[in-house]
Amino acid sequence: MCGNRDIVIIGGGPVGMVLSLLLAKQGIGSTVLEARRLGAANQDARALALSYGTRRILEKLDVWQALVPHATAINKIHVSQKGSIGRSLLQAEDYRQEALGYVLSYGALCKVLSAQVSGSPLIHLIDEAQAESITRDAACAAVRYRRHDALHELQSALLVLADGGRSLEEVAGLKRDTKEYGHDALITKVSAELPHDNIAYERFTPNGPMALLPNGERDFSLVWTGEKSRIAPLLELSDAEFLAQFHAEFGDRVGRFLSVEKRMTFPLKLSQLQSSDTPHLVVVGNAAQTMHPVAGQGFNVGLRDAEMLAWHIGNTPGALGGSEMLAAYRASRKTDTRHGLLFTDFLVNIFSNDILGVSALRSAGIGMFDLAKPVKRFLVRKMSFGK
Repeated sequence: MCGNRDIVIIGGGPVGMVLSLLLAKQGIGSTVLEARRLGAANQDARALALSYGTRRILEKLDVWQALVPHATAINKIHVSQKGSIGRSLLQAEDYRQEALGYVLSYGALCKVLSAQVSGSPLIHLIDEAQAESITRDAACAAVRYRRHDALHELQSALLVLADGGRSLEEVAGLKRDTKEYGHDALITKVSAELPHDNIAYERFTPNGPMALLPNGERDFSLVWTGEKSRIAPLLELSDAEFLAQFHAEFGDRVGRFLSVEKRMTFPLKLSQLQSSDTPHLVVVGNAAQTMHPVAGQGFNVGLRDAEMLAWHIGNTPGALGGSEMLAAYRASRKTDTRHGLLFTDFLVNIFSNDILGVSALRSAGIGMFDLAKPVKRFLVRKMSFGK
């Protein structure tokens, strides 16, 4: 028998907290281990792109209304390629949705979720708890963690790894398939001369794809990806030089760019856990799969992991954490995850390729896509709700 009746969740970021709240809705207790100090993530200004389906999950948890003041709706997505006339436009009203998605900061989401978690008697959050090892036997799993220089251990019939992949290499029996793109992503926030009108832009250039997401009254969050050799020098430019180069790549759709905040870069990869039978241990979110940010799918796929796992925990008659239950969960997530990985990898391969002749084909494809209403409808549903 396991010593702890709660489900143990390693990782108190948005995916781990959403899972704990979904379980609490079903009357199921959980213990959440978070490596950072409580509230440390609340000032994190990094932008998250939330799908319309993610909004529906947050509405279930009664937290969406508290997030509305911090969220900027994406009502349209404008897709274009530099140097060509081909363009496509997706509009929420064409698909009977209030919005195609939303942009808000990681910190704002963490703050609202933390407040909800703190108010739940079924959730025990332990902060500054650094997981060091995980072991499993036929009956349960155990995690050893360090807090304030003291070692502790928790056992559970189901241990969920939702730590964004930081501990995977230390977990026995888990292997990951990884594809290194050799690309970096530059992220920052810019202000523009003209209002954004709740339009997001996906712009494909010889220097890499860029996404410009409305964030606030007049600002945009920028994600600019490309080969390391092209992205790294952008950090060395002055603000004025960077804005001039960015404007030259993006164009005049929102006028001049007036200011830029701190620029940061990180390497990009595509990775997924190899399928394996791991009773009493399940991996969700970025710890299970990491996607290129070109389509904004990774975070939303992770929340759908949490939603479906919570459903299986509450509705599977078999033993908690047993092979049968976890096999059913993995089967339920296989299609959505695979399609997300394939879709983002396809976009990277097609739109980061500057071989002679490919650019013209891309331009024609973007133009044809704008006329293919069934394909656009399928894409919007995929981006909003998964499979």
